[in-house]
Amino acid sequence: MTALLTGGGLFIGLLVGLAAPHARRRHRRSPQLASTRQILLPFTGTTLSRRALEAAIRLAKVDEATLMPAFLATVPLTLTLESPLPKQSRIGMALLEAIEQRATAEGVPIDSRLQPGRSYRHALARLLEHEQFDRVIISADDTRTGLSGRDLLWILEHANAEVLILRPAPQDTHTITTTDIKGHF
Repeated sequence: MTALLTGGGLFIGLLVGLAAPHARRRHRRSPQLASTRQILLPFTGTTLSRRALEAAIRLAKVDEATLMPAFLATVPLTLTLESPLPKQSRIGMALLEAIEQRATAEGVPIDSRLQPGRSYRHALARLLEHEQFDRVIISADDTRTGLSGRDLLWILEHANAEVLILRPAPQDTHTITTTDIKGHF
């Protein structure tokens, strides 16, 4: 009888011991780390459509996804792709910071990128080659400052993800600029 009680106690102890670490891991996981879905928000230049950013944040919240804003920087052929780009980096980092402040205020996990390439399309191709995305949101308004209509068609053909191209109304001048750093949205 004692052997039966001891064996039963060992069995129950073993089950509790095996289950406890899994229960602790479940409670320790950060919501930001739990997200496996990613939404890419590529942009160029010194402004970003506020409508595109708002749409990306809303969709990231609904999908429980991580928002990945990516500033696409062009590198001249005279430089290596790894060369520092101080002027473009300042512009890109300022916009990425503004986006991060807005997304964080909405509780959306964020994973920013500054992606160099020989052209904006090359930078996008490099990003799509090394990352997996569930959705790509691009502002067609960016065609004035960088991405051409052909670039938009290219991403529709080459992105292995759902692609949303948003074109704000012509009278919609709501943009985020490098001066919108302190969350003045």
